[in-house]
Amino acid sequence: MSSDRTNWNIKSSRTAKQAHNPIRAIVDQLKLDPNATKPLISLSIGDPTIFGNFNVDPSINQAVSKQLNSYRSNGYPPADGTLQARTAIAKEYSTPEAPLAPSDVILANGCSGALEMCVNVLCNEGSNILIPRPGFSLYASLAATRFPEKSWEADLAHLESLIDEKTSAILVNNPSNPCGSVYSREHLQAILAVAERHHVPIISDEIYCDLVFDGHTFFPMATLTSTVPILAVGGLAKKWLVPGWRVGWIMIHDRNRIFSEINDGLHQLAQIILGPNSLIQAAIPDILENTPASFFEATIQQLQDNVNLSIDRVSKIDGLVPVNPQGAMYMMVGIQTEKFNDIENDVQFSAKLLAEENVVCLPGECFNYPNYVRFVITPTIDRLEEAYKRMDEFCARHRK
Repeated sequence: MSSDRTNWNIKSSRTAKQAHNPIRAIVDQLKLDPNATKPLISLSIGDPTIFGNFNVDPSINQAVSKQLNSYRSNGYPPADGTLQARTAIAKEYSTPEAPLAPSDVILANGCSGALEMCVNVLCNEGSNILIPRPGFSLYASLAATRFPEKSWEADLAHLESLIDEKTSAILVNNPSNPCGSVYSREHLQAILAVAERHHVPIISDEIYCDLVFDGHTFFPMATLTSTVPILAVGGLAKKWLVPGWRVGWIMIHDRNRIFSEINDGLHQLAQIILGPNSLIQAAIPDILENTPASFFEATIQQLQDNVNLSIDRVSKIDGLVPVNPQGAMYMMVGIQTEKFNDIENDVQFSAKLLAEENVVCLPGECFNYPNYVRFVITPTIDRLEEAYKRMDEFCARHRK
C-alpha cells in the first residue's frame, strides 16, 4: 500500500454536494432588516406551534410523561419501530379496502425521513420520480403540472408523457403543500389508472390527511386500488401539532406482493437510523387511542377561521388573487404583476414586502410555480389582520 499525497486536500463528498435545498438560493434574496420599525410577521414556516395558538391536547403530554416516568423507554428501539407503536399505527389507519398489519408499518425520523427512505428504496442512480408542481421543496425534481383553476389537479396527459423506463415512482402529495388542495376520488383514481398502465408504484405523502376543511373529503390512495402498490407516508407532526418530535411512518400497501423486495429493502434501510426516539414511540399507542376528537375538531375550526379571514382580506387587495385552500395549512396567492410598477415576479414581491413591511412569505419559485406566493395560515388572527393590512398598503404604493 502506498500513497502519493503530499498535502491536505479533503473535499466534500458528491452526496453532500448534491444535498441541495432549492429554497435556499431563493430565500437568500429575502433580507431581514435588523433596524425595521415594524415587528416581523412570518407567513413562511409550516410549523403550527410557533405562534402559541395551536397547542397539543393535555392527553398527548400525559402520554409522553407516563413513558418518561416509567424509566422503560430510554433504550434503543427496534430499527423499524416498536411492535406496540407499529400495531397502534396499523390499527389507526387500516381500512377494509386497505388493511394493514404491524409488519406493514415502518417508523422513521419524521415524515421527511420516511419520504427519504421511500426514495432510497425505489431509486438507483439515474432513476427518476415524478413529483408535483407546485410541490414541497423536499421533492427534488419537476413532475406533473398543476393549475389552480382545476383545483391544482395533476395534468394527467403531461404526467403520462413524462413516464419512461427509468421512472421509479409517482409521488402524490394529498392534501397538498403548498396548494392546500384535496384531490377528489375521481382524480386519484385517474392517477392510479396511469400508474397501473405503466406499472409504476406510488409514494403517497398523506401527512395532512386529517387537516381537511368542510365540504371536502380525503381519500387514502390505497383504499382506491387493489393492484397498484403504494408506500403511504404519515406522521405525528401536523395532526397532533408536534412537528419537532420527528416521528413519521411508512405504510406498505401491497396486496399482490409486488413490493416483497422493497419491503425487505425498507427494513434494511431502517437499520441505518435505528428508528425515531424511543420515548415518543412508546407514547404512540396512548396518543393515537386517547386524543379526544374535540382536539382535532378545534384545530380544523381554527384553521378554517383563519382561511375565511385570509380569503376575505386578500381578495380585497387589488393585484392579489387568493386560491381558496381545501385543507392543510397553506394558501397560494397569485400576483398580477401587470398591475404593479416595479414588481416583475414573485421573488421581487416577497423581497420588497419583507424590506418595506417586514412580512415574510415564500415565493412560488420555491415550489416551481412562479408568480404565486405561499402564505402559512396558522398565525394568530391579530397577526394575520396586521399582515394583510401591511400588504394592502404595500400593494397600493406599488400599483400602477
